[in-house]
Amino acid sequence: MTHTSLITIPGPEVLEELGVRRNLLEDLALRILYLEGELSLGQLAEKMRLRLPIVEGIFQHLRKEQLCEVKGMTGNLYRIVPTSQGKARGQESFSVNQYVGPAPVSLSDYVNRVKAQGVRKVVIRPPDLRRALEDLVLDDEMLKQLGTAVSSGTSIFLYGPTGTGKTAIAMRLPRIYQDQVWIPYAIEVDAQIITVYDSVVHERMDPNVPPESDGRWVLCQRPRVVAGGELTIEMLDLQFDPLSKFYAAPLQMKANNGVMIIDDFGRQRIRPEEIINRWILPLDRGIDFLTLAGGKKFGIPFDLFVVFATNLDPTKLADEAFLRRIQNKIKVGWVTREQFHAIFRRVCKHLGLTYDAAVVDRLIDVLTEELKQPLRACYPHDILHRICWAAVYEDKPPRLDPETVAQACRNYFLSP
Repeated sequence: MTHTSLITIPGPEVLEELGVRRNLLEDLALRILYLEGELSLGQLAEKMRLRLPIVEGIFQHLRKEQLCEVKGMTGNLYRIVPTSQGKARGQESFSVNQYVGPAPVSLSDYVNRVKAQGVRKVVIRPPDLRRALEDLVLDDEMLKQLGTAVSSGTSIFLYGPTGTGKTAIAMRLPRIYQDQVWIPYAIEVDAQIITVYDSVVHERMDPNVPPESDGRWVLCQRPRVVAGGELTIEMLDLQFDPLSKFYAAPLQMKANNGVMIIDDFGRQRIRPEEIINRWILPLDRGIDFLTLAGGKKFGIPFDLFVVFATNLDPTKLADEAFLRRIQNKIKVGWVTREQFHAIFRRVCKHLGLTYDAAVVDRLIDVLTEELKQPLRACYPHDILHRICWAAVYEDKPPRLDPETVAQACRNYFLSP
């Protein structure tokens, strides 16, 4: 895999370079001071993730307006506190916006950064794919299809019967990307703050970032966002908190420059048509439009690799126009007898069981001839885990033999 290394983002030296409204930053500083009581300029700069000269400029303006004053010194830096007037304005500011954290970046800076580190700019090679999917048993044709799909940086539809490994494949695709991207803590749009960095979604890196780097950005692994049956249409739009009075980014915005997986597509709490209608333009044009509570619309890049995984018939989930915009469609079907053996060997090794080909051959015959079941990729994992669970209960070492396999099947399959 080849990519452009993004080592650092130079931090702006003067307030005008931030592209963010001065009064928004002043209110943010006052809210922080209101909560903290007293801070040195260095501590305030650290909390706002801004260079010291910018915070000194904000302080001087607040001091001129008699909203804060000098309490003492820490080294050669002022220790400052809000005045009674400053406390009143800080308290008033909380009624408008309760965000207290790193200063936001401008919308234009965010757009430019997302474009600069676009997922489509990553060059994927066969070794990258094999490494990411090394614990799965996939034939060369499937690997080639998946590699071509990921190289597109657009979207993929994984479909086929249940238990064939669609989710397992989808969850491993983000492993392909071994580089990092910059995620902002928050952005500012029309004097509104939208938080983007999410510690649940974004895996933060801890590199030796130079002190001159812009602290409003967090270096992370490329994002991986997973949504299943809990997905609602509201999750795909800005989330406004009426109590805190600021926004959280929608799922696809948090996934920008990374991968978004919609598992069990068609089984969400919303109809597939709603997701389709919401995303037909972003998938086609690479731009998503979001709306603030006041009605203002703005565009952001839709730069993510979207994975739809479903065991339903795609033609019954979406119309031809939408399916045409899904650039890659891959059917994941039953495994062959040889693949079933290969999966069994891997799971046995993982669980510390001794693999026995004869026992597996007998299991395959039982599945296909007696139980009339296809060979699903999930069966080795599910059956072997049941053998291990039973061994724990019986307080004896797990073993793979006809008796334990038969017992596992009785506990796993419905009686005919």
